[in-house]
Amino acid sequence: MAEIKTSVHGSVEGSGSERRRTQRVQIAMPIIVRSRESKPPFEEKTQTVSVNANGCLIRLQGAVVRTQKLFLVNPQTTEELPCTVMFLGKKDAGKTEVGIEFAEASPLFWRISFPPEDWDPSERKRPTTTPVAPPAAPPRR
Repeated sequence: MAEIKTSVHGSVEGSGSERRRTQRVQIAMPIIVRSRESKPPFEEKTQTVSVNANGCLIRLQGAVVRTQKLFLVNPQTTEELPCTVMFLGKKDAGKTEVGIEFAEASPLFWRISFPPEDWDPSERKRPTTTPVAPPAAPPRR
């Protein structure tokens, strides 16, 4: 199971000064990206870095530009949504970080439950690493 992390502040570009419209969840989910306006059109299977109700951050091998129109497909549901490239980030190992925004907010596209607005990740209960001692055996008679 993927580890889920959330953040409420900052933008896709990473500036912490602006409050996000919706909570970001860091999760690797499979996604298909389609471009019909590039020459030639492309389709690429990749995964998300983080998601929110308004879009996601992904890593793409295919070349895209800011304001380019794309389509994201959730392979689990085959749902396809139009979106726009809003941010191009660092390039590593032949892939570029790409911030994607849906044409309209679509929190159900991801099929995950987002934490409530007032949820504080620092208060999250984590499992203890120390083993719990088994109960004592009853005395022998």
